Amino acid sequence: MSELPPGWTLATVADLIAQDGIFSDGDWIESKDQDPAGAIRLLQLADIGDGTFVDKSNRFINDEKFQQLRCTEVFEGDILIARMPDPLGRACLAPKLRQRCITVVDVAIVRPGADSVRPKWLIHFLNAPPIRQLIELQSSGTTRRRISRGNLAQLELPVPPLSEQKRIADRLDALLARVDACHERLDHVPSILKRFRQAVLAAATSGELTREWREERGCTRDWLESRIEEIAAVGTGSTPLRSNTSFYSNTGTPWITSAATGLPFVTQAEEFVTDAAIAAHRLKKYPVGTLLVAMYGEGKTRGQVTELRIEATINQACAAIVVNESKATRAFVKLALESNYLEMRELAEGGNQPNLNLTKIKEFPLSLPPLDEQRVIAERVEAIGSWIRSVEARVRAAQLSIERLRPATLAMAFRGELVPQDPDDEPASELLARIRNRPESPGKTSKPKRDGTRALRTKTKAEINMLTRKDVTPTHLTTILKERGALTAEALWTASQLEIDDFYDQLKDEEARGLLRENRGDTVSALRLLEPAA
Repeated sequence: MSELPPGWTLATVADLIAQDGIFSDGDWIESKDQDPAGAIRLLQLADIGDGTFVDKSNRFINDEKFQQLRCTEVFEGDILIARMPDPLGRACLAPKLRQRCITVVDVAIVRPGADSVRPKWLIHFLNAPPIRQLIELQSSGTTRRRISRGNLAQLELPVPPLSEQKRIADRLDALLARVDACHERLDHVPSILKRFRQAVLAAATSGELTREWREERGCTRDWLESRIEEIAAVGTGSTPLRSNTSFYSNTGTPWITSAATGLPFVTQAEEFVTDAAIAAHRLKKYPVGTLLVAMYGEGKTRGQVTELRIEATINQACAAIVVNESKATRAFVKLALESNYLEMRELAEGGNQPNLNLTKIKEFPLSLPPLDEQRVIAERVEAIGSWIRSVEARVRAAQLSIERLRPATLAMAFRGELVPQDPDDEPASELLARIRNRPESPGKTSKPKRDGTRALRTKTKAEINMLTRKDVTPTHLTTILKERGALTAEALWTASQLEIDDFYDQLKDEEARGLLRENRGDTVSALRLLEPAA
């Protein structure tokens, strides 16, 4: 900082914990030291969140090993700092935990000591962007960067008076809690929108979306039960011999695999095949507008549908459906396949890797309205889909804004701009003098170093929760459409009762609005999400 606010002073982390504080870099705990039945928990890097304690690890040692290694015990209110990514230098306060706890060597423990600085204030300043930048500069390493305990101890902080530390910490706790609440609610919006789209598809393919349209016109024509093979030509492809280099090139005819079915449209290819490959394997070129259904694939791939926007060949994991437009519209058939995604998947056969086949695809049942109603349904679903995409874009913009709020708010606090200074506060220089002159606690000793390998870190695997149509009943929108008739996308969304609780009210909070405005234009206002589309 070029100029400190009144009453502030500069001090290192080491200054703030002398003489009766503790600064430990954790313990070298090897796999042989651990005991699943032990009563002392081993806190790891996975437990240290960015300002919050994650409570994720599940490793222990016993009392005998604790005494033998002379471990530093963690207490509620201790500051825990991750000396390795990600991100490097993230810090949190230790909560009250059920077991006694120690840390691995890459988690530093900072305990300021009696009558020193306030831990809540210190945790926020350690997480502020300027200190994160210093930590990055002071770190070293090739594969994974690490900051030493010595370099951590020499980090220099601008220290406000003790009373102002409390005001800053309280203010940050309140503001960041609202930021976290907004972030959490925004994270739920995509899954809510998916559920809404599933409800719309169910209403579209059951006739509820156009009930009012039929009644206005006095339509009495029933929907007909059909099969895909009755309204479309169905085929597949193959994989040209990989060992024959003359079959593949950087240009040529696009060759599409089931991986492409994760997108609504295929506009480009990752691989191309030559005329020699097409002739040798009798590959068929499918026209623009062909629907592709994934017949193989782990996870959620099998049963996905996409549409070709380019002429292309395909591999044997895809079924190609070329709709006869005199019998059905391509757009409606695509909607019906998307709506019946789960039903399609359940037809798969096989052991460890169940698959679909062309016969299953050809015999798949469809309920078809007259062609004019198919077109109306497709138009209405596309209008709702366009609205959903616009909301998703606004949500992404709001998420970027919220992500910027935390570091921007911490930076304001670091500069002394978050709360006003009080001239009656005792200057921080006097606090620092008392800390330095405090007698060292009797019996305080340093722990001897020990050779060994770093403690094992638990590897985590992200769980992907695949939303299915089972989350939404097929009649979810039936009553609404019966009672209120045709609705705009926005009105149908509101009536669907899939709203985001009081998320809007939180973003309207005047304090949050002011904070966004204060951050010197660095943040795009999340309040745009609330404004009606132009």
